[in-house]
Amino acid sequence: MSSFENQYKEIANFIQFEDFPLALKRIIDLTLDTEEISFYREAHDLLAWNDYNESNLDGKREKYSLLLNQLYTFLEKKPIVPSTDLLEIKNLKKAYSKSSFALGPISFQLKEGEIIGLVGENGNGKTTLLRALCGELLPTEGEINYHFHYQNKYDLRSRLVYIPQRYTSWQGAILDQLRFAAASYGIKGDENLLLVELVLSRLGLRDYQNLQWKNLSSGYKMRFELARMLLRKPKLLLIDEPLANLDINAQQTVLNDFKSIAKSPFRPLGIILSSQQLYEVEKAADQVVFLKNGEKKYTQSKINSENSTHHEFIIEFETEWQYEKLYPIFSALEITKLQFNGGSFLGYFPKTVTMNHFLQLIIENNIPIKYLRDISNSTRRFFV
Repeated sequence: MSSFENQYKEIANFIQFEDFPLALKRIIDLTLDTEEISFYREAHDLLAWNDYNESNLDGKREKYSLLLNQLYTFLEKKPIVPSTDLLEIKNLKKAYSKSSFALGPISFQLKEGEIIGLVGENGNGKTTLLRALCGELLPTEGEINYHFHYQNKYDLRSRLVYIPQRYTSWQGAILDQLRFAAASYGIKGDENLLLVELVLSRLGLRDYQNLQWKNLSSGYKMRFELARMLLRKPKLLLIDEPLANLDINAQQTVLNDFKSIAKSPFRPLGIILSSQQLYEVEKAADQVVFLKNGEKKYTQSKINSENSTHHEFIIEFETEWQYEKLYPIFSALEITKLQFNGGSFLGYFPKTVTMNHFLQLIIENNIPIKYLRDISNSTRRFFV
């Protein structure tokens, strides 16, 4: 089954189980995939109908399904873009003459449709790496190879987008800014009006389209930058700390948006994002690169098996019990180390131990657990 067919079935399930907000987002994704103004109009009409029929669930099910099936009929004939190499960096280094800090050496590859998460504490080189990849900083050593066509450095910056953590302010309303941006990218007339509305809706900005910069929260400023990026249709997105000012629900929403946008079967792009939100990024990213003191200490990949097999079972948990009560109990699982770290315990066990073994021991001994997580393959273990 192709990725497109999986996408279609997933959206059909959203409609069946009345998750209409998510279904609408994904229908807009498919509409943008068509790159056809006739489908832009169909989606625009659906948005307009939706404004006055919020509680009409039967009507939504019928209209969403109708447009979804029309999109499927059109897109099933459109060639799916194969995943190809997008970016490769080899032994990249960046040093400063007046600072002891140095980035690198770092090497990794990125394909179309993949997401790489750069994780690490502040001051460990995440922003430096992103700035080097977008051309703002000249590397001291190493290579950066972009595997897509561009004519010059200006054209390269049109094909890749870097969104820093601190955004540049602007004047006017969101809607006017996005229409101007679309026009500057050569999108004119009805296509401009329709495409901007679809992108606004896709990123949850439609209700805020008349607001100005000073009236937007940090999270919505970031969404605006993403909207402007989508209008440019880049091959590569570099984004610095997109989750920093978002609550946990907003973080999940934004990361799911990244996944849906990056993994379009017809318009895939590569995304590299930096963050300290380890668990959230690990769920969304295809690769996670851990940076410490400017060096790549660890790479976790869902694409290949590099470092994917853990050598021990590591559990992070919270309990009111102390060492003297816990250690004798965990000795039954041949615990090698029990460490207290700022409110949580870290238990280190042989790799033959599983979560089921740990939970069974917890239940048998009535240990009061407030929180637990298997971090055996998580970059979290490098932060403790």
